[in-house]
Amino acid sequence: MDVTLSQAQVQWSEQARQYATESLAPRYQEREQRGAVERQVWREMGTLGFIAPELPAKLGGRGLDRLTSGLLVEEIARGDFSVAYLQVVGSLVGQILASEANPDVAARWVPGICRGEHVVGIGLTEPQAGSDAGMPELRAHRDGDSYVLTGTKSLSFANDASAVVVFARTSQEQVRGKGISAFLVPLDVSGIRRESYTDMGTRAVGRGAVHFDGARVPGDHLIGVEGAGFSEVMRGFDFSRALIGLQCVGAAQTSVDETWRYVSEREAFDRPLSTFQGVSFPLAEAETRLAAARMLCWRTLSLKDHELPHTAEAAMCKWMAPKDAFEAVQTCLLLHGQYGYRTELPLEQRLRDVLGLQIGDGTAQIMKLIIARDRLGREWAP
Repeated sequence: MDVTLSQAQVQWSEQARQYATESLAPRYQEREQRGAVERQVWREMGTLGFIAPELPAKLGGRGLDRLTSGLLVEEIARGDFSVAYLQVVGSLVGQILASEANPDVAARWVPGICRGEHVVGIGLTEPQAGSDAGMPELRAHRDGDSYVLTGTKSLSFANDASAVVVFARTSQEQVRGKGISAFLVPLDVSGIRRESYTDMGTRAVGRGAVHFDGARVPGDHLIGVEGAGFSEVMRGFDFSRALIGLQCVGAAQTSVDETWRYVSEREAFDRPLSTFQGVSFPLAEAETRLAAARMLCWRTLSLKDHELPHTAEAAMCKWMAPKDAFEAVQTCLLLHGQYGYRTELPLEQRLRDVLGLQIGDGTAQIMKLIIARDRLGREWAP
C-alpha cells in the first residue's frame, strides 16, 4: 500500500482541519451542555462536502475514495468528536441505501444526508439484543402495500433523526441471522415514540430509543430482499468500523498534540516537564500506538477502495483504535495533573466520548470473534 497521500487528499484534509479548528473546537464543550449539534453545523458540513463524500455525485456525494472520507473523519473529530458522528452515520447509512434500497427511495433520502439537511440513523441494538444483532425482537409483517413494525430500537441521533434503518424479523423461524429484513422507517409515521437516554459521553449526539407500536412503513422502503436484510446491511459495517477507528484517533491525536505543548511549557523542579522521561515517554508511546491505528485504518479503507476483502481488518480497526485512543487521552489527562481533571479542559469530555465507541458498533469481544472466524473458519473459532 502506498501511504503517500495525493495532493487532493492533502487539500481535503487541510480544509477539514481548518473548519474543525476554527468552527467546531471552540464550541465542543458547549454542544455537550446543550445536548445537540446545531443544524447549521449539519448544513455547513454538507456544503463543504464532508458528509458521505464517497457517494456518487448523482446522489449528492463528491465521488471521492473511501480513504479520503476517513481522512475527513479524523480531522473533524479533532475539533468535535460528536460532529464526526454525522460523517460516520452518514457514510454507513448512505452506502446501505445507495447500494441496497429501492432507487427511488434512495434518490429521495441520500442527497439530503450528503447536504446535511437531515440525519438518517441506524438502529440495530434492542433492549434484549446488543451484540446479538442477528436475533432481533422487532417484528414486521406485510399488510397490503405496507409493513407494520412493532418493537424497540436504540440509535444515535434519536432526537433529531428524520428516519432510521432497522432490522426486523419477517419470518416465524427463530434462526440467528435468518428471516430478517431491513427497512428505512421515516420517523414521522404514526405509531412512533421517541425516548432520550442520558449517556456519560457524546451527549450532543442525543442517543435514545425509538418505539414502534404498529408503525406502518411503505412497502418500497424494504431494503434489499425480504428475509435477507441482515447480511446485506452488515456488510456496510466493514466501512464504518474503519471510519470509527479514525474518529477515535482524531480525538486522541489532538489531545496528544495539546499535551506535548503543555509539558514543554510547564515547569517543575526548575525545568520543563518534557525533560522527564516519565512525562515524555508515555506521550511517545501514545504517538506510536495512534500512528499504528491510523495506518491500519488507512489500509482497511484502501482495501475497500480496491474492492478487496477487509472484514477482519475492519474488525481490527474497531477494537484497537478506540482502546488505544482512550488510553492516549487518559495519559494526556493525567499529565495535565489537577487541570486535566477539571471540566475547563476538554480532556475529560474526550475520554468519555471515546469510551462509548469501545461499546457501540461492535464490542472488542465481537471484533476479535470476527477476526478469529476469518482466520480459522467458523468451525474452528469460538
